[in-house]
Amino acid sequence: MGDAGKKRSILVTGGAGYIGSHVVRQLGERGESVVVLDNLSTGFSNAVLHGDLVQGDTGDMELVSGLLRDNNVDTVMHFAAHTIVPESVENPLKYYRNNTANTRNLLECCQNHGVSHFVFSSTAAVYGEPEDPNITEDSPTQPINPYGMSKLMSETMLRDLAVACPMRHVILRYFNVAGCDPEGRIGQSTRKATLLTKVAVECAVGKRDQVYIFGTDFNTPDGTGVRDYIHVEDLASAHIKALDYLRQGGESITLNAGYGHGYSVREVLEMVSNVNGKPLKIIETDRRPGDPPALIAKATKIRSVLRWEPRYDDLETIVSSALNWERRLLERDSA
Repeated sequence: MGDAGKKRSILVTGGAGYIGSHVVRQLGERGESVVVLDNLSTGFSNAVLHGDLVQGDTGDMELVSGLLRDNNVDTVMHFAAHTIVPESVENPLKYYRNNTANTRNLLECCQNHGVSHFVFSSTAAVYGEPEDPNITEDSPTQPINPYGMSKLMSETMLRDLAVACPMRHVILRYFNVAGCDPEGRIGQSTRKATLLTKVAVECAVGKRDQVYIFGTDFNTPDGTGVRDYIHVEDLASAHIKALDYLRQGGESITLNAGYGHGYSVREVLEMVSNVNGKPLKIIETDRRPGDPPALIAKATKIRSVLRWEPRYDDLETIVSSALNWERRLLERDSA
């Protein structure tokens, strides 16, 4: 278990990525001892504002075992994953290797080194195309792509391991994450982004010529898809609350991470246009296969169990923070 007198540490895999870096920043601001493991395939070293950054792979059991042992790690927060749905369809084994097989190796290291707590970054993609758009944690899990399945398989491993060893976990199923650090220190720098808000603000600052609406004939108020957008800063604070919950002896649990209401594609694009002060060039095209009309989290459980209180549940706030970061990236690139 390491030196008894040494401060316990938190290992954050994928901590140089979009969501992981916001969690690392909040952990650091609390004075936690943090070690970040990231292969920097999609993350950025300058996004890691606290702790020690180790460049390496989550599936490297020798490296991970050394980090757990040498840093007296008692909590792992696991973000490292590939996350692009169309790519997962084209290259499923890449997703099963990185998201599933590497998670399995990480879990074996955690078991061997007596890690107490595990917080897992999962996704609403595990629900597939639900008949009821208002999704509870007990809704059927029926992924329709390898990305969702790769995450569901990891959830299953975690649950099975919880029966076999004392490590307890919180699984957070993210809905549509958006926005950036309100103070503009870090943000979403993903290359070739596919998330709507990011794509729209790239269009707003001129990095893209146009933005597409995939499907205008859904059975929704304005015909476009409706999603539950959660500000990354609130999502990060849910991880902090999950950590506190586990430290206080909380049982292993799976929770939806969303606000419990949604915005349509048109509403998001209108807000980006309004905040930016000029219209976006929008092209309407056909639906993409596998896009449900609406996905909304039933998100009462995360509030009650974790005592989580979101602070940025506002579309204008989400869009403004994303647009500010995009402008900052543009300045940095042109400097």
